[in-house]
Amino acid sequence: MGKGGKACDASTENRAAWLHGINDLRIEPYPLPPLGPTDVRTMSCGDYHVKEPMVIGHECAGIIEEVGSEITSLVAGDRVALEPGQGCWRCDRCKEGSYNLCPDMEFFATPPIHGSLADQIVHPGNLCFKIPDNVSLEEGAMCEPLSVGVYGCRRAKVGAETTVLIIGAGPIGLVTLLASRAFGAPRVVVADVDDHRLSVAKKLGADEVVKVSFNKEDVASEVEEIKKAMGKGIDVTLDCAGFEKTVSTAFGATRNGGKVCLIGMGHCNMTVPLTPAASREVDVLGVFRYKNTWPQCIEFISSGKIDVKPLITHRFGFSQEEVVEAFETSARGGSAIKVMFNL
Repeated sequence: MGKGGKACDASTENRAAWLHGINDLRIEPYPLPPLGPTDVRTMSCGDYHVKEPMVIGHECAGIIEEVGSEITSLVAGDRVALEPGQGCWRCDRCKEGSYNLCPDMEFFATPPIHGSLADQIVHPGNLCFKIPDNVSLEEGAMCEPLSVGVYGCRRAKVGAETTVLIIGAGPIGLVTLLASRAFGAPRVVVADVDDHRLSVAKKLGADEVVKVSFNKEDVASEVEEIKKAMGKGIDVTLDCAGFEKTVSTAFGATRNGGKVCLIGMGHCNMTVPLTPAASREVDVLGVFRYKNTWPQCIEFISSGKIDVKPLITHRFGFSQEEVVEAFETSARGGSAIKVMFNL
């Protein structure tokens, strides 16, 4: 698909963005697998070790070009948002509905599974969700990061009486802010180390923002500043960074009997004040990706409860030069939040 959403010629060679090594991205041919009876072929928009070249990308939406013989709910021309992870549907976790915890999960751009940053891909039809006319393909692609925030709010049971602290105002922190508002949270405070990110959080609806430091010695004073900004007890803290200092801050700031939801995964091993949190019956909830979130994300966007458009700060085409520039732009940070490719 071109920038105007036009279909490519069927004879055009399928291309993808391949990661060959550190800082080595190349646009190269990507032969598609055969279309299975329950698959669809779409045209895309949109801490692992890579041992061999791999196609990258996992946030995408596109237009269906062809459907498998057993697909009845989708037809060529449908605009769809793609959920990137497929469970085995045989293990106990999948059978109980927690397919995000499947040990044999196949997830876009997670070795050895190729990603979705390609002209065309083949994907299971049950993981392709139709988007209404008032939702763009770019907004459809944003269902993937938004799903992380939506699932975190579900896990923490955020609602109309829940005060929420969000630690980290990167892309996931910002979509979590949008999700918490959509779930009805009456007051949301966001903490981060970066002034620009905090200004974006404020524009997106945070009631208060608090600038914090990288220094672990500042946790106690920053907890008091965060509590003051909230003005009442913090029912739920959603840590979207996942570092030793942010988890410690979350434990200290959350009220007795509250919940800390760990979304970010910055550090693997850390020393945090777990016993004091346990003595105050602060519940700790883990979050890994998401499950069954696409329909709700599409409804939130379609209804206007969530506007993801301000998060799309940069747009690029699909040439070798533009792909490299796009990833360099994202890596630099600054004003970049979400970088979109239009194929």
